[in-house]
Amino acid sequence: MSGLPHRAAPFGRPAPSRPLVPDAAAPRRRARASQDRILTVEGLSLGFGGAVAFAGIDLAVAAGEIHAIIGPNGAGKSSLINAISGLYAPQAGRVRIGEASFARVPAGRLAALGVARTFQNLALFKSLNVVENILSGLAGARRAGLAAHVLGLPAARREAAEHRTRAEAVIDLLQLGAFRARAAGSLPYGLQKRVELARALVAKPRLLLLDEPMAGMSAAEKAEMSGFILAARETFGTAIVLIEHDIGVVMRLSDTITVLDHGRRIATGTPTEIQANPAVIAAYLGADDEEDETEGEVKAA
Repeated sequence: MSGLPHRAAPFGRPAPSRPLVPDAAAPRRRARASQDRILTVEGLSLGFGGAVAFAGIDLAVAAGEIHAIIGPNGAGKSSLINAISGLYAPQAGRVRIGEASFARVPAGRLAALGVARTFQNLALFKSLNVVENILSGLAGARRAGLAAHVLGLPAARREAAEHRTRAEAVIDLLQLGAFRARAAGSLPYGLQKRVELARALVAKPRLLLLDEPMAGMSAAEKAEMSGFILAARETFGTAIVLIEHDIGVVMRLSDTITVLDHGRRIATGTPTEIQANPAVIAAYLGADDEEDETEGEVKAA
């Protein structure tokens, strides 16, 4: 990372596209974050047996913000996302989504809370086509009952038409029209990741959790996906929590970055602030994390 000593290689080699100058907008973003938070994590801690995944994590994400979480192997990034989305039950702390506060987020209520997520590994219905996969992201948004859909009642027909319109809008946004009738499992990996993003976006979430949305992609595919993530934020006003190991991508996309190390939050700030943060520099000095063949990418936690 530009500005770090040579041995701090885990931050990658590509220079960020953002200019390394003081960020005049940072105070305004922090003020907005305190007034219009979509996600607040307070003192969250999680362990498995005697091992600590993360401890005492505080985090705040504002409406429309892209907030990246980075860190080396074992830092607790994916475990944190799983606790925020209710897959793991933390031992301490609380998660606030909007005005609702939870000791454990009810995973079954994510859609109603306005939260959607993607996973490290693809979780598509491989035999269903692209449109059907995207529509599955609205399963939690159905208001008409099963009987109404089976009988083709007017309320069910109106709802089906509305859902189809929403799916078409996301297909257009992510440029998936040419693949709409293709089985998801027949698509190249990069397109499957795009379909998964579309399925998460179709519900128009106010908070989107992206766990390694660009893992395994080529540089060109990452550039495309980065553009789609920015378009999603612009179109829907969605706040995004992003785990990504390509630091060049993180620096270009993020408004705010939180750095985890050994399950602890060691820094939060703008990309410029994170690059100059002494605690971040110290945590990565002498680190020998292997890098993937993709330039600037650190292996997953």
